[in-house]
Amino acid sequence: MAIGSKELAPDELDTFEDDRLVDELRKAKEELFNLRFQAATGQLDSHGRLRAVKRDIARIYTIIRERELGIRATPAPLEKPETPAKTTRRSRKADAQSSATQADTTEAEEAK
Repeated sequence: MAIGSKELAPDELDTFEDDRLVDELRKAKEELFNLRFQAATGQLDSHGRLRAVKRDIARIYTIIRERELGIRATPAPLEKPETPAKTTRRSRKADAQSSATQADTTEAEEAK
């Protein structure tokens, strides 16, 4: 998500958890520092970007403060869907060996 874009509307920021808001704030402050540095050295192409990033920072601070005061509700934590564990080579090899052992046992039982 780009800082200073329409994606950081207050409606969308409402869905972010506190940790993510703090992370977005850190990113925006880093970008503002870099933009100010570029402006000071004469390398800045888009001066409007400074204004947009400052507004994003203010927007994030506002939402954080409103949550502290109880004006805005903190979003409920999203439950992550359980994903199957990734199989590694070692576990695939172990699965193959156990399958082979089971097949041998089944063949031996059928032979009896």
